[in-house]
Amino acid sequence: MKIARFQAEGEISFGILDSAEDGRGIELVELAGDPLVAGFDTTGRRLRLEDVRLLAPVLPRSKVVCVGKNYADHVEEMRGVTGGDAPQEPLLFLKPNTSVIGPGEAVVLPAISERVEHEGELAMVIGAIAKDVPEEDALKFVFGFTCANDVSARDLQIKDGQWARAKGFDTFCPLGPVIETDPDLDDARIVTRVNGKVRQEGRTSQLIHSLARIVSYASQAFTLLPGDVILTGTPAGVGPLVSGDTVEVEIEGIGILRNPVR
Repeated sequence: MKIARFQAEGEISFGILDSAEDGRGIELVELAGDPLVAGFDTTGRRLRLEDVRLLAPVLPRSKVVCVGKNYADHVEEMRGVTGGDAPQEPLLFLKPNTSVIGPGEAVVLPAISERVEHEGELAMVIGAIAKDVPEEDALKFVFGFTCANDVSARDLQIKDGQWARAKGFDTFCPLGPVIETDPDLDDARIVTRVNGKVRQEGRTSQLIHSLARIVSYASQAFTLLPGDVILTGTPAGVGPLVSGDTVEVEIEGIGILRNPVR
């Protein structure tokens, strides 16, 4: 099931993507409220997808948890930049929820950085309070999955020696276009394109630390709240963004997150 958060006629609502009743295109079946809180009751209203503006499918209640160096090929390409081997445990850092934007919104290049890069990633949306959860139960606390771009000011990351500022600028966490509640992620393809050209390509089967391991490990440090988001790491191929670019993150079974850069 694909769930979108959208704006129509000046109001923000949630909906489930469905085939149009006339067989032409996609419609949104409007939900009565935020499904993380109110479940899946519907209002009976249907809206055509082209008549609404898609928003970030979730606004994290408290935090965006991120995992660094979770693909072996990315570890190798970053060895001369940030150094280090593949971490034995998930390498965690945070983005503020003010960094989140939705599909179609612009990634804004900060004046104080000379090199901003894309990092296409799979993201998990937490659906229930999770603290110290065992790995075998961890995915029960995940509501669904979406596409993410862990935009990074690489020069500041190197300069600072830690990642909070470089990863945390406003607009540096695009999410969307929808939340898929039940994707097949055993070996899903992840692709990042800039202006239509493939920059990154990987598969979820290549994750060093599994999705369940990440949730369990993060919950040992942070109480995960419904609506929190976890970014799971990026494949090799990270590269620069410049004003005028369009960056896309596509994950098989979920969709395409597309954002301009300015």
